[in-house]
Amino acid sequence: MNSLIDKYNIPGPRYTSYPTVPYWDESTFSPEKWKESVIRSFNESNSEEGISIYIHLPFCEALCTFCACHKRITKQHSVEIPYLESVLKEWKLYLDLFNQQPTTNNHKPILKELHLGGGTPTFFSPQNLKTLLEGIFSTVEIAEHPEFSFEGHPNNTTREHLQTLYDLGFRRASFGVQDYDPKVQKAINRIQPFEKVKEVTEIAREIGYTGISHDLVFGLPHQSWEAMEHTIHKTMELKPDRLAFYSYAHVPWVKGVGQRGFDENDLPSGEEKRRLYEDGKRLLENLGYIEVGMDHFSLEHDDLYQSLIQKKLHRNFMGYTSSNTQLMVGLGMSAISDSWYAFGQNVKTVEEYQKIVEEGMIPVVKGHILNEEDLIVRRHILNLMCQLETTFDIQNSFPELENAFQMLKEMEKDELVEIHDNQIKITEKGRAFTRNVAMVFDLRMMRNKPETRIFSMTI
Repeated sequence: MNSLIDKYNIPGPRYTSYPTVPYWDESTFSPEKWKESVIRSFNESNSEEGISIYIHLPFCEALCTFCACHKRITKQHSVEIPYLESVLKEWKLYLDLFNQQPTTNNHKPILKELHLGGGTPTFFSPQNLKTLLEGIFSTVEIAEHPEFSFEGHPNNTTREHLQTLYDLGFRRASFGVQDYDPKVQKAINRIQPFEKVKEVTEIAREIGYTGISHDLVFGLPHQSWEAMEHTIHKTMELKPDRLAFYSYAHVPWVKGVGQRGFDENDLPSGEEKRRLYEDGKRLLENLGYIEVGMDHFSLEHDDLYQSLIQKKLHRNFMGYTSSNTQLMVGLGMSAISDSWYAFGQNVKTVEEYQKIVEEGMIPVVKGHILNEEDLIVRRHILNLMCQLETTFDIQNSFPELENAFQMLKEMEKDELVEIHDNQIKITEKGRAFTRNVAMVFDLRMMRNKPETRIFSMTI
């Protein structure tokens, strides 16, 4: 396996979209085309499957130096209400789009999935979150079995937060753990003792949450296998329903990312990081967790695993999800929306976001309109990322297929994939290289290889 890590550990996308953001063609994108794609997707899918909403809540009281998210660091909680008012105004602009349809049909959105991400959603007070959510819920029909989830910081998620969100229909909570080693926590400026995670996890279960998730990260500064093993065993004391076991994405060259808070020499070497991943995965599986897709693990009862078995697993900008909706509306500063036919990203500063919304415009500033080829490739990459297999028509495929097929043949020799006629299956051995297999189909990147590094390493 060591030689395979050396061979395939190259910069590559995480494929929460295709095309990936650096390869969006903004020359063909416009706000009007974006709105047209939203209306088309809403009309096609709302009555059948409903829609998803992602709300980006960007504020944090302190900077975690491993974080690559768009955020605003502040201790001034006076920012809460103006920001949430802007989010509700942005949602009203989308409602106006949906209502530009014949009145003979029911165009009220059916809300299937909602996720609060950040930043730190629990930076906001429970009452302000309630006001935001009730403002949205008053304008939609909630699906029969909705998936409502939020990301909570263990240090500031209170019983009141958990109870308020539970009463509003939330059943899944995700808590960022990263690592319990004090030296690692100090390096990434994320000091949170095990006792805080234990407390918030137990309160959530006591209230009635049925899906608790913990995020662990490997490859952080000063991280050792002994410390990671300790973190995993401590996590097992709480037995979360699912786990994200992420590779730390070191991308300090991205503007606005606070990843210069430690010396790069403090990061584990490639060999050390490989051990963190391989031994961590093995330990999680020995403790009863099943790998789902890429970098996610769950217990058998969790709906993420069940959706994998039923071939309903989906992946979007929120990561892996058991709800597959065609339209995902992203609200808030820097939020990304997905209409299936197009992607659109909001402006990346709070001030500009609020200004544009106040002017009555949807604050999408960049995006990509998928052409026919994009849609075909997107489906293949989604299949690989979610089902670990895909089937393609060799006779009616893209011109670069021959070259792609040669790369797949090399992966087959390395026992990472199995090829049967026109079907590709990622093997158990190949799971660690899922991103690499998907890259074989990435025509946008194949035709325009980056001259500088823009992605994190695949392993």
